[in-house]
Amino acid sequence: MAGIKDELITMLNKALTLEHAARIQYLAHAELIKGLGAEKIIERIKEIASDEEKHEGIFRNLIGSYLDGEPTMKLAETHPAQETEKILKINLKNEKEAIDFYKEIYRKITENKDGLRYEFETLEHEVRHVIIDEQEHVVELSLLLG
Repeated sequence: MAGIKDELITMLNKALTLEHAARIQYLAHAELIKGLGAEKIIERIKEIASDEEKHEGIFRNLIGSYLDGEPTMKLAETHPAQETEKILKINLKNEKEAIDFYKEIYRKITENKDGLRYEFETLEHEVRHVIIDEQEHVVELSLLLG
């Protein structure tokens, strides 16, 4: 059942572009944060960037090792911002959009369990855990916004 695997490779590659972009965006934004409480915000933004890097590795592994696909090297669109509040709002919006898309991937995996006989549990587990991490980022960014 190559169809579902091809579909998942395409979806996971899009997810990989989102994670590439998120990491770069968080690291760039961290350099622009100034003012009261900046150190705490910068530290958290850099931690989230590190999480995004882990997600990149997870998606590359799922694409290459489990689905026999080729991981993309492309980057989704990034969104510049200078002010701390705008930085947090942009990243919060991006996190929510990523969660919505990753839930589509998760549904696709669970609905096609039978076609993923030797991959299902790992795909389901890894994508679910990325979603959980992203949901944590939403909470953290929301708290930083106040």
